[in-house]
Amino acid sequence: MPPLLRLILWRLGTSLIVLIGVSMLIFAIARVIPGDPARIALGANATAEQVEALRARLNLDEPIVVQYGIFLRDLARGDLGVSLYTNRPVTADIAQFLPATMELIVVAGLMMVLIGLPLGALAARYRNSWVDSTIRVISLLGVSAPSFVWAVILMLLFAYFLPIFPIAGRISEAMAVPRVTGFMLIDTLLAGRFDAFRNAAAHLALPAFALALSGIGQAARLTRANMIETYDKPYIEMAQSYGFSERKIARSYAFRPSLIPSLTIIGLDFAAMLGNAFLVEAVFAWPGLSRYGVEVILRKDLNGIVGTVLVISALFLIVNMIIDILLAYINPRIRHSTRPS
Repeated sequence: MPPLLRLILWRLGTSLIVLIGVSMLIFAIARVIPGDPARIALGANATAEQVEALRARLNLDEPIVVQYGIFLRDLARGDLGVSLYTNRPVTADIAQFLPATMELIVVAGLMMVLIGLPLGALAARYRNSWVDSTIRVISLLGVSAPSFVWAVILMLLFAYFLPIFPIAGRISEAMAVPRVTGFMLIDTLLAGRFDAFRNAAAHLALPAFALALSGIGQAARLTRANMIETYDKPYIEMAQSYGFSERKIARSYAFRPSLIPSLTIIGLDFAAMLGNAFLVEAVFAWPGLSRYGVEVILRKDLNGIVGTVLVISALFLIVNMIIDILLAYINPRIRHSTRPS
């Protein structure tokens, strides 16, 4: 079996085990936290008979082991139950809110890669110069404050004092387009509405940049440190003695070996954004899954809580598996190791 395929199968197997463990843990936690979901859903004016009827419909009167068995049976059919928050199937809620969060996180991830890595490489190439010092200060500012703080700062600067970007939502109501994929940038292009595409991109710019700033700082600092360490390797000195240009040495011999730890951190930051995006979504009134997850937690919507956590966990595992495959592609020692790392 090819080493890369063996690594993929290993990661799929371990990810499935982790996902089952997460489902058991969140299923148990959601049911032992204080509060009666049926009473919360029906309100204080509901009769005891109405509350008991809803508890029976939700199988809350069964032992927790039986409840988990029913959950697994329904999950095998793709059924996550009905949300007490929206009175719709949880799968329908996830299908509606997940694309907004994924679009926000994908654009933020691209910003981390396209801004953070070049900044780190530039700082390493011109280390101990004013360029290096400036980039280090910018990186430190990025990682020193959480995303929601940057969200408020960016909103004040570029939506209030300098009204360049819109302040809330995904697109202006006057430019709404038919929903096809749920990704607003893609749907506007499919509709041939380039004006709506620009409007959606303007709505996306500030929340994505606020979410990406911490990751940009992390990627820049780590790339700089790794490239500086790589510059001290003997093969770099040999390349310099052969008269290779500094640009070629930086791009071909120093940058690629430094990508491995940087990609690892970027992958972890990208996956962590799935859970951290709710504050940015709240600031910019972004209708995403993270914001939906907060609402179902506050209302103790058991089906909504379990479904949201499972989806976020699955996406976290998928992102980590993709990063492992990329690292194996970049580093042959990982790809040809006898045991998957």
